[in-house]
Amino acid sequence: MAVIFALPVGAFAQGSSETNREKDNTKNEINSKTQKSMNTLNKNEFPQLPYAYDALEPFIDKMTMEIHYSKHHKAYFDNFVAAIKGKEMESMSLEQIFANISDLPAAVRNNGGGFYNHHLYWGNMKVNGGKPSAKLHAAIVKAFGSMDELKKQFSDAGKTRFGSGWAWLSKDEKGNLFVSSTPNQDNPLMNVAEKKGTPILAMDVWEHAYYLKYQNKRPDYIEAFWSVINWEEVSARFE
Repeated sequence: MAVIFALPVGAFAQGSSETNREKDNTKNEINSKTQKSMNTLNKNEFPQLPYAYDALEPFIDKMTMEIHYSKHHKAYFDNFVAAIKGKEMESMSLEQIFANISDLPAAVRNNGGGFYNHHLYWGNMKVNGGKPSAKLHAAIVKAFGSMDELKKQFSDAGKTRFGSGWAWLSKDEKGNLFVSSTPNQDNPLMNVAEKKGTPILAMDVWEHAYYLKYQNKRPDYIEAFWSVINWEEVSARFE
């Protein structure tokens, strides 16, 4: 299994052996959680939407959900399966594919990303999704100073992403949180990402995610998104 978050050679050259072991354990724990989240998604099976199309009303409308899931997401899945069929990639995990994405065909990058990204996106939305766990809240305060600042940075990442793409809340190899955005269907697990880590919150800012209800008013969609974040799921991904 390819390791996404391998540290540079010599990273543990200094410090006590006990400290080195602690660092190794932390990295291994995060890699284990990344692998676990990857393994919940079968790349040969289109995942079921975890709720009805109208479950996120009035924040995200039924028509958008139906088209987004059954047309866009399904197309990414079908095209991804077709792109890897009969090739070495067919036996690779998504983690391995993303870790080597720069060497793979564009069809794999675009459709594999679209397949995986939407799976995360559906899962981190829910009406009355609770609040961040104590552990996640502490990490948010450590990284951003407050929930309000996280909301500002995350929202800005979505608002300023030119064209199509995604906004992310992710954790790095040390478990520290950071906000980023990626173009098209890229994600922080890919070796082409400017900031690499394990995504725990995904927001789609492609126009097909909001245009039927919000037209060109992406900021309004982003504000509505905060009303449907499934913090229980996001906390579980973090922990």
